[in-house]
Amino acid sequence: MHFPLMETSSSSWVFKFFFACLLIFFLSSSPCFSWRLHPSIINSTIEHQNHTFISEFRVVTRRLLNECPDPNPYLQIEVTPNSNLADEEYVTVTISGVLVPDEHDWVAMISPSNSDISKCPLNEVLYIETGDLTKLPLLCHYPIKAQYLGVDQDYLKCTKKECKEYDNGKCVLNTCSGSLKFHVINIRTEIEFVFFAGGFDTPCILTRSNPVKFANPKQPLYGHLSSIDSTGTSMRLTWVSGDKEPQQVQYENRKQTSEVTTYTQDDMCSESLIPSPAKDFGWHDPGFIHSTVMTGLQPSSIYSYKYGSDSVGWSNQFQFLTPPAGGSNELKFLVYGDMGKAPHDASIEHYIQPGALSVVQALTDEVDSGNVESIFHIGDISYATGFLVEWDFFLQLISPVASQVSYMTAIGNHERDYQESGSVYITPDSGGECGVPYETYFPMPTAAKDKPWYSIEQASVHFTIISTEHNWSENSEQYEWMKRDMATVDRSKTPWLIFMGHRPMYTSTDGVFSVDKNFVKDVEPLLLDNKVDLAFFGHVHNYERTCAVYQEECKAIPTIDENGISTYDNNNYSAPVHAVMGMAGFTLDKFKTDDVDSWSLRRISNFGYVRGHATKEEIHFEFVNANTRQIEDSFRIIKRQSSEFVDVSQIMNRFAGMPMDEPNTQSHK
Repeated sequence: MHFPLMETSSSSWVFKFFFACLLIFFLSSSPCFSWRLHPSIINSTIEHQNHTFISEFRVVTRRLLNECPDPNPYLQIEVTPNSNLADEEYVTVTISGVLVPDEHDWVAMISPSNSDISKCPLNEVLYIETGDLTKLPLLCHYPIKAQYLGVDQDYLKCTKKECKEYDNGKCVLNTCSGSLKFHVINIRTEIEFVFFAGGFDTPCILTRSNPVKFANPKQPLYGHLSSIDSTGTSMRLTWVSGDKEPQQVQYENRKQTSEVTTYTQDDMCSESLIPSPAKDFGWHDPGFIHSTVMTGLQPSSIYSYKYGSDSVGWSNQFQFLTPPAGGSNELKFLVYGDMGKAPHDASIEHYIQPGALSVVQALTDEVDSGNVESIFHIGDISYATGFLVEWDFFLQLISPVASQVSYMTAIGNHERDYQESGSVYITPDSGGECGVPYETYFPMPTAAKDKPWYSIEQASVHFTIISTEHNWSENSEQYEWMKRDMATVDRSKTPWLIFMGHRPMYTSTDGVFSVDKNFVKDVEPLLLDNKVDLAFFGHVHNYERTCAVYQEECKAIPTIDENGISTYDNNNYSAPVHAVMGMAGFTLDKFKTDDVDSWSLRRISNFGYVRGHATKEEIHFEFVNANTRQIEDSFRIIKRQSSEFVDVSQIMNRFAGMPMDEPNTQSHK
């Protein structure tokens, strides 16, 4: 899978080499191959302009890196366990023999960015334009996560002393030690732990551990489900493995063989002068992605399965629930956006979404209760943003829920956007991923690659799911698809029409990029023309619900009962209700404190998700606070089924057993 990229010839790298030297020469007083950069470069974000998020740790791969001038002969690093790591476990890293503990001492967990790290020295020219002229650039072993040793409170106090030299029986030299715990998952490649001094701004290596291997780098892992159509009779299973040979899913005395795919550095987007994280220092070999479809199922039914092969091993046994078929009565589902991931340990990572853990735990409890039949995650999925190993951490995080029910997704800016990639927006928000990892890990029932829009029906709901990152302007391919898809919904079969995309049309949050007025101008009329009941969006990191709104005017206001539940009556349809639900993990956005628009009825800035329950005549939603599990907003939309919408099966059931050649005398009373 190869999306449009800017090709680079070997001659252009020669140009970049000399261009970088010239730049460094004019910005510093040292020669081009000096080991130092001018502070105006080192301490600025100019050299990091293709990063989607700037933090000290995220740009540590662009810092100069040397061996520390530390003659300490006592320094040691110990990793427990130091071999045959499980697919998930906590590893203890102990640093001992430290002469002078410092608050800037830190330990990183690193992993080869290439499966063959012997190629790294050959790539040195790729980093000259950033001034990274070290012998061991971190790009070959980029840090996945890190912790300051000060996390161990005994370290800086030197509580754990060990005498190294005695004079006449008296200790004259003590050293200090500290320990850290790292949460580790199977990412297929070896990992190492490196002890640094100098913090993230001026890192240098003090010592490093030997490589630690996983017990089974080819283990099949992180299986997640999705629907392929509206029948509820087939389910796609996608998983990750270090094995390129086809594997199987075994279920209900049946089996299906996987199709195998992957992606490479050449599939990532990048600019010519400054490589993106995905193509450059954030690259990590994804292994192989397996996918297959389980067929012959019944809707709303429970099945068990496992996946893998005899040669590389099998997953645990799982159970899953198929969604209800389109046209049936009842659906229970969850909706949210902008979740990402957060560490299970005290680590700093490249991009942390602090609410993700509490939300996933709440989702897991929901799914385990048996009251969830489907999940919709509407954009900004993993926030890997070019640091590709973080997709593994995200897949591992959601596996308790995505392995049990259909996990449907929409693409967001942090999956797709990049300069010169064909995205509507030219921001570097995907870190160079350009949708490739997203579509590989989450194959939705779309028409083609890099056209990530689709529709699906479950029970009484028709879901139209679009990409706000691809061309939606009038007469574009996606616009025509939206228009056709919504116009052809059979409302007697699926009376509810829900529209989903990542970027919202309405929000009370200040922000230049929160709402694209052109998107609203072109697409909002389609919602009204096709009588969309609800429009769900993410992107803004909070929860907000509107009145029935069109062109910023309330067309209908819900009633509120004694329990605080808002009810919209769509028997006389006026306009869609909009809801933003980007509160599933990313740091929350604040609302405006004054001059709030009249169309905004409910605003909540807490981590959570939305619980939906649809029947033919009512659809009910609740915003659930993930930390307290309390319902903080509740609304419903009602709509009577007209006579033309009556379920034929219900009519047949009424007359079941009645002689067909006799009149129904009851009807004349």
